[in-house]
Amino acid sequence: MSTLKLATNALHAGHDVTTNGGTRAVPIYQTTSYVFNNSEHAANLFSLKELGFIYTRLNNPTNQILQDRLAAVEGGIGAVVFASGTAAIATGLLTLLKAGDHIVASSSLYGGTYNLLSVTLPRLGITTTFVDASNPDNFDAAVQENTRAFFAESLGNPKLDVLDLEAISAHSKKAEVPFIVDNTVATPVLLNPIKHGADIVIHSLTKYIGGQGTSLGGAIVDAGTFNWANGKFPEFTEPSAGYHGLKYYETLGAASFTFKLILEGLRDYGGALSPTNAFNIIQGLETLPVRIKQHSENALALATWLEQQEEVAWVNYPGLESSKFKSLADKYLPKGQSGIVTFGPKKGFEAAKAIADKTKIFFISEYWRYKIAYYSSCKYNTPTIKYSRASKCWCYARFSEIVCWN
Repeated sequence: MSTLKLATNALHAGHDVTTNGGTRAVPIYQTTSYVFNNSEHAANLFSLKELGFIYTRLNNPTNQILQDRLAAVEGGIGAVVFASGTAAIATGLLTLLKAGDHIVASSSLYGGTYNLLSVTLPRLGITTTFVDASNPDNFDAAVQENTRAFFAESLGNPKLDVLDLEAISAHSKKAEVPFIVDNTVATPVLLNPIKHGADIVIHSLTKYIGGQGTSLGGAIVDAGTFNWANGKFPEFTEPSAGYHGLKYYETLGAASFTFKLILEGLRDYGGALSPTNAFNIIQGLETLPVRIKQHSENALALATWLEQQEEVAWVNYPGLESSKFKSLADKYLPKGQSGIVTFGPKKGFEAAKAIADKTKIFFISEYWRYKIAYYSSCKYNTPTIKYSRASKCWCYARFSEIVCWN
């Protein structure tokens, strides 16, 4: 694990100039495949006797630099990148779980993730119990004999609830299942879930880490802390029918999950990140320590100002003294609480639309138009949506965008 400071790792980790032609900047290896030295070299790569590049769906030198850099800033032993954040979550869960398995998840999740867990995965025989994560004991109460993972967001999107990660981690260790944390909103600069007991960390690289709005991407960071040989995950200890009888844990130990994501997850599901997008995301990662702190300062200033406005009914930001999450934010997010602010005008939905339409600095993108339609339809009943309805109207400011819905 790197001993360098996070900002230094964000700039330099993973890029060995001696193995990349002496290039000062990270090169884009825009290739689909790689030439093997001879038949024995090819056989050794496929049998894992040697590590190297086989096919860009599995690995790529540009992607590898991004993976190493993400592992360094999150404090993991390895990372794997994907075509999007959703691809990372889906591939991670499908690589880890099988029909008949069960997840305990926070009910405060990004809508796409909630849909994956509540609608799509059950069609494959994987079910989820959603719990109010504000009480960590709810995770313990929801554990079943077939529970194989805990899932939560470190900073809920868009509820902005800060979770007691250490308490939830204690329950996951009791249940002997991995604790998976989506750290997209907080980013590694503001919070490292692994330091608080997470076994697996997920990111949508499209958001703050990329930061430019040019490239989709996702990542999974493996803490290397989970015991895959505890008897609940035979796919890691028994010969793999999908990879030449390989016994992952016996052969790869702490890195078992990282390699399983590559050898089976990326191979079979194909959600590979393009090298050009990896390069673009690296450019964003290099400036993340500066940007996310400024995002946090701006968000707190905006939230503080909004609290003082007569027209505003309520403001939600975990850095505010009035926030019910302030004590947890002080513990887990002392360097900043990221860039999302939600608030509601007293005059309701029409006023919210007027704010969205007339504000000049923030913009409504195509994605947020979808969100307006999604939340205004009132056809959905996820816990996150119920929370939104209870406030009658939301305004959601993120990056340089604002959205309002009822």
